[in-house]
Amino acid sequence: MRILITNDDGINAPGLEVMAAIAADLAGPDGEVWTVAPAFEQSGVAHCISYTHPMMISKMGERRYAAEGSPADCVLAGIHEVMEEKPDLILSGVNRGNNSAENALYSGTLGAALEGALQRVTAFALSQYLGPQNFHADDPFEAARVYGAEVIRKVLAAAPREEADYRLFYNVNFPPQPADRVLGTRVAPQGFRRHTRFSTEPHHSPSGRKFLWIRGGEQHRPTDPGTDAALNLEGYISVTPMRADLTAHEVLDPLKAIE
Repeated sequence: MRILITNDDGINAPGLEVMAAIAADLAGPDGEVWTVAPAFEQSGVAHCISYTHPMMISKMGERRYAAEGSPADCVLAGIHEVMEEKPDLILSGVNRGNNSAENALYSGTLGAALEGALQRVTAFALSQYLGPQNFHADDPFEAARVYGAEVIRKVLAAAPREEADYRLFYNVNFPPQPADRVLGTRVAPQGFRRHTRFSTEPHHSPSGRKFLWIRGGEQHRPTDPGTDAALNLEGYISVTPMRADLTAHEVLDPLKAIE
């Protein structure tokens, strides 16, 4: 199996090392693992691509490249420039922090998986929820490290074979617990954290100029029962199948009144 890995935390992020180990397990001794990851952190860029300016790409080692672009750029570079043959699988992450609920919409980790699906390659985004039980652990990524390859194998075995224009990709979030406290895996819809959202926080430079930091919302508010973040906070790995099709299909018929 040929696997392309990337992330949004950057080429030197510890989560990428975890992903490389997961990919090596899946690829097997006769497989190939290729890395094309952002040269610098690209968190929060979603499905951004560098459409109006070029990006530099540098070889860092055997089958290992850094690109001055977004995670989606890295997928494009991997498929169309770096790899000798198209990958069988694209893995993005392991992100430091969850991409459950509305976080999925901002996530560069998911942006890479989405681009993989648009390129007609099976793709997964993997993210490690952080909390009091694992934030200061020797290995905050332990749950993802231990269960990552197993979860991907199970999804690949159970997933429907399809040729849809907008192909499936998979959002996997590991709970904020050490591996021995993980309760299992649940297939779940994307949730929504109510009463918390991104905002801005102003600061002034020594010269008096005003700057704004983007501030995240509270991450430990549960979503509706049975949805991704709620299950993560209960101790479960969540698997959410997704598509890039943004159409609100249930509204098409009611809106036909305007025709």
